[in-house]
Amino acid sequence: MTSPYQPGAAPSPSCPAQAVPPPQEQAPPPGCPAHGAPQHQAPAQPDAHAPVKLYGPDFAADPHRFYRHLRQYGALAPVEIAPDVTAMLVTDYRAALDLLNDDATWSKDSREWMTTVPQDTPVMPMLMWRPNVFYSDGPAHVRYRDVIVDSFKLVEPHELRARVQHAADTLIQRFGARGEADLIADYARLIPLLMFNSLFGLPDSYSERLIAAIGGMLEGNSPEEAAAANEAFTTYIMELVGSKKGQRGPDLTSWFMDHPNALNDEELIHNIILVMGAGNEPLANLIGNALSRMLSDDRYYNTLSGGALTVHDAINEVLWNDPPLTNYSAHFPVRDVFFHGTWVRAGQLVMVSYAAANSQFDTTEALAPGSGSGSHLSWAAGPHACPVKRHALLIATTAIERLTAWLSDIELAVDHSELEWRNGAFHRALAALPARFTPISPDQAGATPWHNSDRSPMSSTRPEPTSTARQPASAH
Repeated sequence: MTSPYQPGAAPSPSCPAQAVPPPQEQAPPPGCPAHGAPQHQAPAQPDAHAPVKLYGPDFAADPHRFYRHLRQYGALAPVEIAPDVTAMLVTDYRAALDLLNDDATWSKDSREWMTTVPQDTPVMPMLMWRPNVFYSDGPAHVRYRDVIVDSFKLVEPHELRARVQHAADTLIQRFGARGEADLIADYARLIPLLMFNSLFGLPDSYSERLIAAIGGMLEGNSPEEAAAANEAFTTYIMELVGSKKGQRGPDLTSWFMDHPNALNDEELIHNIILVMGAGNEPLANLIGNALSRMLSDDRYYNTLSGGALTVHDAINEVLWNDPPLTNYSAHFPVRDVFFHGTWVRAGQLVMVSYAAANSQFDTTEALAPGSGSGSHLSWAAGPHACPVKRHALLIATTAIERLTAWLSDIELAVDHSELEWRNGAFHRALAALPARFTPISPDQAGATPWHNSDRSPMSSTRPEPTSTARQPASAH
């Protein structure tokens, strides 16, 4: 893209952050405020600096069209992530890596920014400062991160896999006899919650409370329902912490408490909430998005016993092309900075689009093999990269393998084009994933989830590690 500035001369800091107007080389996406006039009207003079809305049904249906348009601004583009809440979005892979690895220029502390936006904005829960690993810098961040990393290291992979299998079997028992299920509401969204309830040390009897609380916060139809769900979640967390203060166990809560970094009560609670929240939604979306690909693409399922590609391939393809968390890594520059062609004000919200950066490779010739182009950014990068991605991959892979092994003829109940995506600037998430299969029941002959105490179904995939090698984009 040709810069409007003279070569070698940076613009003045007084220049607005979104100073580089996009060239009009391709049609903008629907909903772009700079090009929104109906065709039958004479359009007003377009405002090339107006932020592009990253929410609404058009964005949910085809976000990659928006990303292609936003890349015309350069490495950063002005966006609106909620009414009256704007940000700069990094869509360039190299720029994303530069930001994610530079914690001297970019802070995670959102407290100053919070004073500049409506306090009731729906994106506040995702961006509000808390004393946890997401929103801290420097020594505080290292201190929190060490607690999380060291505690998860104590979770043995074979034990984690067994826990996932137990959770998967529990859920499949609920809908197996029906011959149909919504794989989002009945499976993908529940697996992480069952897992976290177990990993943090509460018995299975508490899992329904956690499921109801998180579901109410995500899907509450009114402020009253959302508030009641938040209160239920708070009560759950307080009971969890209280129980472990009375008696430790081999669980994450106890390990968080006993870590030599000595979290105080507030830090402990906020980091538990962070791990549960950050683990739940993206992991549920990863499982759902991978299942939608597998069940709609003959490369995965062309016979009852499986296809040419594996669960690992489906997950990897999702992480490249439809990351479960598409736009995040909120950062705030500690000073005015001229970053990849754009001035960004101190304290301004800048987010990274993992999806846009990942999909740039077909046009980026500069990223040669060995330069980092072999790694997607869906786990972020740098000091704030996901600290437990191996655990997340194991959970997602095992959950999908378990489902497709017990229900070997499972298929979508609707055409893939009819699937609907949830609205929101941060995630790529299906609203539902209706599927059908031959019913299974407790009294049938052979192995079923009801009779698996000492045996498991044969996996439909070969046991190989998930690769970060680039996968071809799916047509779906």
